[in-house]
Amino acid sequence: MRNFIHIITICFLLTLFYPGNVFAADSEREELYQRRMVLYKKIESVTFIPWYYLAAIDQYERNIRSVRKDLPKPTGLTGIYIPAEKWCGLLNPDQEDTNPLSIKIFGGIGQDGNGDGKAERTNDEDVLYTMANYLLNFGTDEDHIKIGLWEYYKRDKTVGIIVSFAKMYHTWQTLNLEEHHFPLPIRANFSYRDTWGDARGWGGRRIHEGTDIFADYGVNVYSTCYGVIEMKGWNKYGGWRLGIRDINNTYHYFAHLNGFAKDLKLGDMVKPGQLIGSVGSSGYGPPGTAGKFPPHLHYGMYKDNGKTEWSFDPFPHLKRWERETKNKK
Repeated sequence: MRNFIHIITICFLLTLFYPGNVFAADSEREELYQRRMVLYKKIESVTFIPWYYLAAIDQYERNIRSVRKDLPKPTGLTGIYIPAEKWCGLLNPDQEDTNPLSIKIFGGIGQDGNGDGKAERTNDEDVLYTMANYLLNFGTDEDHIKIGLWEYYKRDKTVGIIVSFAKMYHTWQTLNLEEHHFPLPIRANFSYRDTWGDARGWGGRRIHEGTDIFADYGVNVYSTCYGVIEMKGWNKYGGWRLGIRDINNTYHYFAHLNGFAKDLKLGDMVKPGQLIGSVGSSGYGPPGTAGKFPPHLHYGMYKDNGKTEWSFDPFPHLKRWERETKNKK
């Protein structure tokens, strides 16, 4: 009887802290990752474009479509959106054309990827196959794929982001790179509140684009995500600072550091909870300036939409990651 009551109590607690829909959501997400991976590898097998580049393009497009109002939201298995004029051909009188032959005649790039005789913009396999064949025109190695990406997107930053995504997928061999970690040790003495958008005066009138986490000098600072180090060095505002781009195209900004973890360099990949530096008070002046304010970590988050980048409030994310990191212990 005691064991039965114990089991019931555990189940009750699980429903409080891990609701059933969370378990269901995790299961559905994993199934979605598996289905995507099957499709990426299928297209790789016929085009020789590495699956991790196909996954990277797909993820990039899914990200920008989720934050852009001028693009339709993704509804299928994949997130790649190819405009009708590019798919069917700019001069094609039928902008809903699905005939591979007439699409080719009018200079469109749309192709039939699943062998049903139609080139459909709404078909995941057709879209991914079309993108892979577009890149195939340039080659299958990284340098030539980068050329193909630039020809398609005409934006250096987009090419860099997609290459970073591909590097992450290739290294960790999984599509699930959503884990996060609080940036400071949970047992450390720290404090923070929501100050995003507050006024700042040094160097000219501006707003505070982050959350300040106050802690002692030298307290470890950890990566909050899987990502690639995109920026490392000195900034007159942020002092010794470091930027990490994650798989959701969010740029994580760590500033006022006392220093960096040993051997950490641009282009390195990091994972949640990996040591990247320590808390300091650097900044507000030329390289080496420190001590103009109490030691703290300035933590910012920025989103890129394929055209521009803007900051958003990291406070609710930090609170959630703090809870999640505590639950890992």
